[in-house]
Amino acid sequence: MPAERKKPAAAQRWLTIVGIGEDGVEGLGDEAKRHIAQAEAVFGGKRHLALVEGLIAGNALPWPTPFDAGMKAVLALSGRRVCVLASGDPFCHGVGSTLARHVSADEMNVLPAPSAFSLAAARLGWPLPETQTISLHGKPIDLIRPLLHPKARILALTSDGDSPAAIARLLSELGFGPSRMTILEALGGPSERLTAMRAVTFAAKNINPLNVLAIEVESTSEARVQPLTPGMADELFEHDGQITKREIRAVTLSSLAPKRGELLWDIGGGSGSISIEWMLADPSMRAIAVEASPERAARIGRNAVACGVPGLIVVEGKAPAALAGLETPDAIFVGGGGTEPGVMDAAIDALPSAGRLVANAVTLEMEVLLLALHARLGGELIRLAVSRTVPVGSMQGWRPAMPVTQWSWVKP
Repeated sequence: MPAERKKPAAAQRWLTIVGIGEDGVEGLGDEAKRHIAQAEAVFGGKRHLALVEGLIAGNALPWPTPFDAGMKAVLALSGRRVCVLASGDPFCHGVGSTLARHVSADEMNVLPAPSAFSLAAARLGWPLPETQTISLHGKPIDLIRPLLHPKARILALTSDGDSPAAIARLLSELGFGPSRMTILEALGGPSERLTAMRAVTFAAKNINPLNVLAIEVESTSEARVQPLTPGMADELFEHDGQITKREIRAVTLSSLAPKRGELLWDIGGGSGSISIEWMLADPSMRAIAVEASPERAARIGRNAVACGVPGLIVVEGKAPAALAGLETPDAIFVGGGGTEPGVMDAAIDALPSAGRLVANAVTLEMEVLLLALHARLGGELIRLAVSRTVPVGSMQGWRPAMPVTQWSWVKP
């Protein structure tokens, strides 16, 4: 039987995190008020501290600028009565998640308020499990691109009062101009306001910096909709012909077998299509694309933004030298440059135990190399061949593309 986890004594919980809404003290329960009043130190944004100013008896300590992600000032008071103020639910894109990296749950007492997402869903009558939610606060708005599917409902936390207009422009540029946008400002407070309009006719002014943007996605026939499955159309990528074609890409991603939170090295990135689709598999995925050509490296960066994964790291340089010092990968794809001396050996050496390596060959030279690696290390070899119909006079015939030999291997 699993051991029963006892609730720690109150004295062990030195840190209290209080979620607070725009209604300030009026929205707080008695327990939250008591913890704020009894705290020796109360941390929070200047706005939060002002909302509960009358309750604070200890030191009111605004967060430093720039924000200290290490929470050194809070941790320095470990064991004392400390209170941290957070917006709404501290663990919904809030400071609670940051603190939890440094303070165990047994040392915290958390009193959440409704999150901005919960308040927005309540105002709109949207079931949260059926709604896409995303935080764009302090992040590129391009992250919203993969969510743009007709009839989707999206709730987005924004950075400031200018963000809704920027998102409206992006929607219009991508063919989603008819989408209905609702700006929900200062939710839960006396200045709460809801304003609705189409993205293409967006004209809202003087928007409160504290806002949530609700989007009911509608599209034109030209809209850029990214499919949910691997193997996106080649036309969705800018490329010079150096691209893993969609059918081969789908099989390659299946062989790479992405798992949550993993890091991919994409050696010989070309257009970046493999690393981009790897990252699209889940928001937790990370990738580093290594490309020797400056022109192609720049193109990978543009494709990453266009596909909604601006966090893709592009390393301009020639493997294996360019691999030195990179974070240890969970999986590696070699799509180009594999015949360069030392590249395959460097990839094999870089992988940890249980790491995956997938390499594709279209040339005889690379195929010979993969056959030798398979003979020495094992793994799996497959041959992929795709044919497409082309006109033959007044009729149709098959034209085969270059076959691809793929070697996949898991390091012991």
